Amino acid sequence: MRQKCHSTVVVVGCFLAVWLSLSLAPFALAGDAMTLDDAWRVIASKRFVDLTHAFAPGIPHWKGFPDEKRETLYGYEPGQGTAGSGFFAETYTHVGQWGTHVDPPAHFVKGLRTVDQIDVKEMVLPLAVLDVTAKVAGNPDYTVTMDDVRAWEARNGQIPAGAFVALRTGWGSRWPDQAAMQNKDAAGIAHYPGWSLEVLKYLYEERGVTASGHETTDTDPGLAVSRDDYSLETYILSRNHYQIELLAHLDAVPEAGALVVAAFPKPRGGSGFPARVFAILP
Repeated sequence: MRQKCHSTVVVVGCFLAVWLSLSLAPFALAGDAMTLDDAWRVIASKRFVDLTHAFAPGIPHWKGFPDEKRETLYGYEPGQGTAGSGFFAETYTHVGQWGTHVDPPAHFVKGLRTVDQIDVKEMVLPLAVLDVTAKVAGNPDYTVTMDDVRAWEARNGQIPAGAFVALRTGWGSRWPDQAAMQNKDAAGIAHYPGWSLEVLKYLYEERGVTASGHETTDTDPGLAVSRDDYSLETYILSRNHYQIELLAHLDAVPEAGALVVAAFPKPRGGSGFPARVFAILP
C-alpha cells in the first residue's frame, strides 16, 4: 500500500498509517493512498490506556525533593481565593521531576537537551514492555537482565528501532504509598527494582531505541540509590535521550504492538516536568 506524506505536519499520521495498515484494509482500494482520516477512524476505535499518575501534594517522589504546595488564587465564591473570585485558578509549586515526569538529558548533563528541545517526533513511538513482575515479586532488588530481553525478542521479534521501552515490575501497584514505594529496611536501605547497564546498553546502542521508562522513582535500583549511585540514569541522559519515571498501569498494556504517546509542556530551558503518557493498544 502506498503512503503519501506531503509535509512534516502529517509525518506522525503516516507513521500511524503504517502501523494500522492491516486494520485499514476496508478503507483502501487498490492504488489509493491512506489518509489521516482513515488512520483516525481506526485509532478512535482502539482502546487507550492512561500511563500517568495524577499528581498532588503527598505523592511518592525522590528522597531529596520537597513536597508540592498549592494555593487557590481565585475561587468560585468570594473568600475562596487569595486574589479574588468568580472562577477557579491555582498556583502549583513543585519540582520538575514530580509525579509521572520526563527527565531530559540536561537533568544530569550540562549542555545537553532541555525539555523544550525534545522534538515532538520523539513523543509518538512503538511501545515495548519488558515484564519482570513475577521475578520482582520474589526479589524486590531484581534488575532486568539480558535473558529477559532475549526471551521478549524470542516471543515478539527484535525490539524496533526508535521504540519506547518500558520496564514493568508491578511496583506501580504500590502507588500512592511513599513508604511502600521506597520499601526501606530497618537500616534505611531502599529495596526496589531497576534497570541494568547491560540491558540499557543493548537497547540504546544495539537496538537504537528512542526512550525508556519505569514505574519506580528511579532508573537505578533502590540498593544503588541508597548509596547515591545514579550511574544508570546518567548513562541514559548522557546519550542525549530522555526517560519517563513513575509510569502507571503498565499491567494493562501488551508487551508488544502498542503505541505510546509521551507528551509534556515546553518550559524554556526546563530540567524536567510532569508528563501525560498514554498507550494506544493494537
